Parts: sequence; structure tokens; C-alpha cells
Amino acid sequence: MQLALLTATPALRMAPPVMQMGGIANSPVGVAPGMAGRGNVVPTVDPSILVQGGSLRTWSYRSPAVEQVQVILATEGRPLDADIELWHGPDNTPCKMRVYVENGQLRPFSAVIDTPRGPNTVAIRNIGQVEFPIAASVVAENVDQPSGDCLASSMTVQGGALRTYPFDPTVDSVEVLLRTDGRPLNARLELLQGPNNNKQVVELYTEDGLDRPFFCVLETPGSGNVVRIVNTAPIEFPMTASVVPHSINTDMSTGAVMGGDVVIGGDVGF
Repeated sequence: MQLALLTATPALRMAPPVMQMGGIANSPVGVAPGMAGRGNVVPTVDPSILVQGGSLRTWSYRSPAVEQVQVILATEGRPLDADIELWHGPDNTPCKMRVYVENGQLRPFSAVIDTPRGPNTVAIRNIGQVEFPIAASVVAENVDQPSGDCLASSMTVQGGALRTYPFDPTVDSVEVLLRTDGRPLNARLELLQGPNNNKQVVELYTEDGLDRPFFCVLETPGSGNVVRIVNTAPIEFPMTASVVPHSINTDMSTGAVMGGDVVIGGDVGF
């Protein structure tokens, strides 16, 4: 009897676990089996897949027409610690990164990975504890692209050097683009809010920074945000970095902010 039930309902048996995240849009997929004829009820399924602590999930793209994919990782407010790898052929990992985020709901991770010359496989491993699941989504449509300002503004970062980019509190998110002239790219990207207070860290490696550049959008809520980029490669491997604002919050209050400038001698009402 149980065997017949499993055979008759493969959709229910193979449905991936999902986590309802506020920052990832839901997409309607139609009426589930057994729901026809019960009014206008159309359930929605979150496109993200739940990756438990210590587990691995993969997304494969066999078509050579898929040249870029966007990886989005989020949590329900807990820390995020993951390894992301691009597999291209047997024992070939042309791109890999280690991602840490202090709060995966306030600052979800979003990055674009170039996948030329398919087939390619994106592997995401949650290296955190089992109490810290991750909602992971990999999409190949409507991938974020760097803006014109991001492409135009670039600064050379020599091997072993670092650059810092402070941002105004009105900046809600920033674009980061890292490239080379064809040599390998090794970099460490940090989002700081306060002295040595890492809110997000990305350790990146790509075998060809021209063929596979790194592009991501970092969420920068609050004040005192600084993006720090370190070229961890030797001096023979320089890279170019572009960090520009992505979205501006024009309704940001101009009052005093905790941890910001101190106002002394203001008007006091008696």
C-alpha cells in the first residue's frame, strides 16, 4: 500500500524543501495535485532550496547558451557560512569562493558567476552547523549586470595591496566588480561597519579574471559602511576593482545616528 502511494505521487515525494524568505520573490507554479476544483486557490513555491548545515546542493546547466548565473543566499536572520564552487569538467574548478555573512536576512549574498562553454555545475555547500540552514537560489535569467558607472570607474590594486571605499548612510547597496587582464584572480572582499567589525566576507578565486570576472551587489544598511578589497595574490598579479553605489535611499533621516557623528551644543528647550 505504501509503495503504491509513493509511485502515484512522485511530485509530493520529490518536492524540494523551501524556506519562505522575505527577500526572495515567490513565483506561481500552478495548482498542486488534488487542488483542482477547489476555488481560485493557487499555491506558490519559493524558488530557493533549503540547504541544511553540512550538506551540498548542485545546479547543472548543460546548454552552452547559459553564460551567466546569479547565486542568491539568505537565512532567517542567522549567520551564513558557505562554499560556492563552479565545476567545469572533471576535476576542474575555475571559480570558487568562501562566503560569510553575519545576518543572512539583513544582508543576503548575491553574486554573478560566469559560466561560458557549458556544461557547468554550481555547487553550494553549507559549512555551518545544522542549526543554520541556508535558502539558496541559482537563476540563469534576468541576471544582474554592472552599471555604466561601475564599468567606467576602476582602480588598479597591486598584489598584496588593499583599497577601502567608505559610503554615505543613504547608500543601501553597492556594486563590486573585480577583474584582471587574463591572469588568476585572488581577492578578499570585506564589508565593515565599525572598526574591524566584519559584516560580510568573501574569499574569491578565479583562474581567469578576464574570462570569469567577479560581480556582486552588497547590501549596506545603516551607517558607517566601508568596503575593503584586498588583493591576496603576489605582486605579479594585479587586478582592477570597481565599487560604486547601486541603490540610494533618498528618505534616509538626517538626524543623529547611533555610532555616527556626535551633536554637541544643540538647541535645548526649557
